[in-house]
Amino acid sequence: MLTTVAITAIVIMANIPFSLRLDAEVKSKLKYEAQQLNRSESFVAAMAIRHYLAACEQKRQAIDVAIKQADQGAFVSSDAMGAWVDSWGSDKELDPPATDVNIRR
Repeated sequence: MLTTVAITAIVIMANIPFSLRLDAEVKSKLKYEAQQLNRSESFVAAMAIRHYLAACEQKRQAIDVAIKQADQGAFVSSDAMGAWVDSWGSDKELDPPATDVNIRR
């Protein structure tokens, strides 16, 4: 008779102590959120830092992509962008504009 054994791997990341100074208002909000989530203040602070760093990375990547696109010399004019934005919410909303300015380098 064969027996199947399921093995679950648990990865525990080491926590490194870290301290920072917070003003009273931020500390109060942190405490409130921690209570609402039934988690520790350090857990909530660590999650907030993770989310902040992820947002910074995402923004940096978007900027890198935009720079690469700009280096190709294709842009959307201010007039075309303005017309598109002005059409938002109207019955005749326009599609996003195509590049209409090309700069050769």
